Amino acid sequence: MNPSFQVLVESLDPKLCELIESQPVKYADLPPGMPQRGIYLFSEGTRDLYVGRTNRLRERLRGHCAPGSTHLTAAFAFRIARLETGQTKASYRQEGSRASLVKDAVFGSAFTRARERLRSMDIRYIEERDPVRQTLLEVYVAVVLKTPFNDFENH
Repeated sequence: MNPSFQVLVESLDPKLCELIESQPVKYADLPPGMPQRGIYLFSEGTRDLYVGRTNRLRERLRGHCAPGSTHLTAAFAFRIARLETGQTKASYRQEGSRASLVKDAVFGSAFTRARERLRSMDIRYIEERDPVRQTLLEVYVAVVLKTPFNDFENH
């Protein structure tokens, strides 16, 4: 393995441990001194569900959790609603698009419930400023914790 890449890879597990050992918070209780750049993990009880990365941590969590979040910002809630309604395949036509799904009464209700559910989940986060390590850490955490709502499919 390339030595430079190996150094990056070896830095991932300690950061995963730091994330897991961090104190979980609810969205409504996010502390004022949060880091700007890093990764975050949504969990329910002992079940880790979704990991993400961002350069604007507080704003990104708001995008996932706020009542007015849209299908463009609440990706995790949208995935939950897809699973709940059986609408699991993306469509690249107007019919079945993300915008049309949220207008559907059944899907729209599921999406609203999913955003509410996220607000009650545990959130853990850690700072990671380096964009390459941040990217690798997101994938590493998703793989190790087997977060069911992460997929790395190309669109």
